[in-house]
Amino acid sequence: DLPTDRPLKVYAFDPSLRQTLGNILTLHVRYEDLEPGPVGERFAVVDYDGSARTYYTPVNLNDPRILIADGLDPSESDPRFHQQMVYAVASETLERFEAALGRRVHWRRISEPRVRSGPNRLYLFPHAMVEANAYYSPEAHGILFGYFRAGPQGEGDLLPGQTVFTCLSHDIIAHEVTHAIVDGIRSNFLEPTNIDVAAFHEAFADLAALFSHFSHREALLDTVQRTGGRLYGDRLRADTDQASDQRFIQAEARPDNPLTSLARQFGQSSGSRSGLRNALGVPADPTAIRTLTEPHARGAILVAAVFDAYFSVYIKRTADLMRVYRAGGGPIDSQELPGPLAVLLTNQASHTASMFFRVCARALDYCPPIDITFGDYLRALITADLDLYPVDVDGVRDALMQAFRARGITPSDAAFFSEQSLSWPKVAQDAYPPVTGLVFGDPNGLTWQEQNINGDVLRAYAHNNAGGLGFDLRRGEIAATSFHPMFRLAQDGSIKIDMVVELVQTWEAPLVPDAPKLGNVTLRAGATLMIAQQPLRAGLRADPLIRYVIAKNLAGENGAQVRSSGAGDDGAHINFALIHGG
Repeated sequence: DLPTDRPLKVYAFDPSLRQTLGNILTLHVRYEDLEPGPVGERFAVVDYDGSARTYYTPVNLNDPRILIADGLDPSESDPRFHQQMVYAVASETLERFEAALGRRVHWRRISEPRVRSGPNRLYLFPHAMVEANAYYSPEAHGILFGYFRAGPQGEGDLLPGQTVFTCLSHDIIAHEVTHAIVDGIRSNFLEPTNIDVAAFHEAFADLAALFSHFSHREALLDTVQRTGGRLYGDRLRADTDQASDQRFIQAEARPDNPLTSLARQFGQSSGSRSGLRNALGVPADPTAIRTLTEPHARGAILVAAVFDAYFSVYIKRTADLMRVYRAGGGPIDSQELPGPLAVLLTNQASHTASMFFRVCARALDYCPPIDITFGDYLRALITADLDLYPVDVDGVRDALMQAFRARGITPSDAAFFSEQSLSWPKVAQDAYPPVTGLVFGDPNGLTWQEQNINGDVLRAYAHNNAGGLGFDLRRGEIAATSFHPMFRLAQDGSIKIDMVVELVQTWEAPLVPDAPKLGNVTLRAGATLMIAQQPLRAGLRADPLIRYVIAKNLAGENGAQVRSSGAGDDGAHINFALIHGG
């Protein structure tokens, strides 16, 4: 029998932390037979150095000498390890999303027929250019990682002029793969139809990278011990107890918190004290959302809101442990925790992070298919959690609501600031007819035949119920741009089977409504449908029913916004190379 997983060594963070803090990590990714590259079913590493105009020798991870050692040892100088790391971290990131979503993730479709005949792989280019940049490119159907020389001052843990490889940053790889995953799930999120769209892409990718830190157990345990359980602090306790205003030896230094810092080595090369960005950033300011426009700065507000909620729930879950510790004589402000208590806190921190990541990932399926806003995502978060867990035992939804409100993020169309008002409204039982003929397949996806059946069923259903779904047939046909079965375990132990469907209508409208000669702009209307498979009753199964209709229409005032932004220009989409390079 074939093994179930393939162990591969990677940096848990990046080379700047060397072998400290559990920085050498062995990932166990799903086993597949790999060609040299490595090239598998979902990813293909193509190591062409654009500046040197050379191909580096592809690593053969099936080589017995490499297999028996759990992959190559981490090395900044060996391109083969670079290839191994991008493959391993990309595979881990994809597997985490698929486990959270309860279904297989597909990459953006390749439109060119010559390319479309083979497997739909995402290409990873570890040494694509000499540039302080890394970005997902829909045109290249892949991720391009740059490398560059650090400045002459040698900031942080860098040597003056040393080469920094973005492909050796766990955070950067996870961030870029998340862009590709979001693009595969919601392809129209690449259209910057409002100020939140690009910021959401950056924030969501940061969330995925940061939450992965909490699965690195050795680093997490060390951080718990060196913060006294206060994981949200930006600095760790020094190795020595000697307090001093001046630092004479390195043991007196207070290192930055690796869990809350993103892309540490890259950030230091840019002059930052620690990482490129931080999980919490600055204190909550409800006015910042009205002034910040740069995608990373604006996205940091969303990241901070989610991590505010995460740390609040973590504190609530561990409060009794800390009370018992203090009742037994433990000092209130101690950073020296007993080993067993540190282990229990680590378990809770890791479990809570996994839960929050699943909520954040599942919320993608509860977003409208176009024109995403931070307020839409808050509604999606609340609905995604409420849908599976009606009883909010740990106060997750309340923590999210309070953290978002503290930063001025509220949906524009919610009547009240309550869980019921913020969640998307459920469809009334008789509001829409059943979706007859829909095939749900299994957790591995749908066959080509099943996809063809469902495409016909959904297009016909959208046409016959256009008005109720928010479409206008005078604008043209309605496309079923994606549909995926989901299989999830509910709070009561039952299995929930749904079909997530994207319906999108596209039409051309005058750029200036009263001046058609000035040209046209592309507008869209869209609706996400959540369609439930009915349980068997007396050996019979009723037709599937629609549970949610999450609609957005870029006509009227929204259309005017698209016209002014230029997002409706033909082919206009987010340029990650420009955003990340800036």
